[in-house]
Amino acid sequence: MIEKYIRAIPDYPKPGIMFRDITTLLGDPVGFRKAVDGLVQFHAGVRIDKVAGIEARGFILGGAVAHQLSCGFVPVRKPGKLPYKTIGEDYDLEYGTDRLEIHIDAVKPGETVLLVDDLIATGGTAEAAIKLIERQGGKVVACSFVVDLPDLGGRKRLEALGKEVLALTTYSGH
Repeated sequence: MIEKYIRAIPDYPKPGIMFRDITTLLGDPVGFRKAVDGLVQFHAGVRIDKVAGIEARGFILGGAVAHQLSCGFVPVRKPGKLPYKTIGEDYDLEYGTDRLEIHIDAVKPGETVLLVDDLIATGGTAEAAIKLIERQGGKVVACSFVVDLPDLGGRKRLEALGKEVLALTTYSGH
């Protein structure tokens, strides 16, 4: 039961939102271990060359998952955070757009990549990361999250792209 490690914060970041805070999970050694082990178990026996983690909590989880799977790690970052040449992908937010970037040599053609983040909501950020990986010739074999908020449509959005979506727990609502 991973849910007991996740804190619910009402009306954050705005009224009507129930924020699912995984920092309590990350701060608990048993909870953190259960989350990483659960994310790794989804992919036992699957060839994965790289784990891509989305800034910022996806770095923590993705790095630990990459370590357990004995593969490389790709940081997916906000603009201007990576020191080498990058490629970027814009994506829509509720009010405006944002952008993600990866290094131009982060993924080699034909590499299999597991995308990891803490939470899937609308799926816009994850879709942008998938596009970046695939533009470099990588194959996203699955997208794994600690939390899925299915009412926001992210899972369906990624499944429509032909991606397997896995989550340790789901919560209804926003």
